[in-house]
Amino acid sequence: MEHLHSTEAAVAALRTLAREYEREIEVSHDIGADQTSRRTAAGFEVTTDPDGSLPHEAFVEFGGSPRLSVRLYPDDDALITVETVPCHDVPRDDVPGFVQSVLSGLAHVRGRRFPPGYWLIVPLPGDRTYKELIPMIALTPWLNARVR
Repeated sequence: MEHLHSTEAAVAALRTLAREYEREIEVSHDIGADQTSRRTAAGFEVTTDPDGSLPHEAFVEFGGSPRLSVRLYPDDDALITVETVPCHDVPRDDVPGFVQSVLSGLAHVRGRRFPPGYWLIVPLPGDRTYKELIPMIALTPWLNARVR
């Protein structure tokens, strides 16, 4: 697994996956402490962090099905949304593997009868998995087709 040292490196990896899976991709960038979503306490016209660096956040949206978006935060983590399921705090280095699992069809939904519930299961490289609870009312046709 390659270390992604910056938000831009992660965006480049996602662009490569979009080309590989023939998906359209739309990227928007927010640069500066006054622009990024987790820097709401930044003062008026303050664009740098206390150490002088410019925080960089990006929002990446893939076209097609499933609906897939990635918000890359300057804090080395991401929010990945698959259909209606938000997956919080995914480490930036895991983002390409996560997205590849979804686009390649490895991601699936596991259902349980009692107590009733559904989980989005995304296998990651290195025999790891990411699991996220899906509210029953949030099962879209794409998610429902992947129930095991």
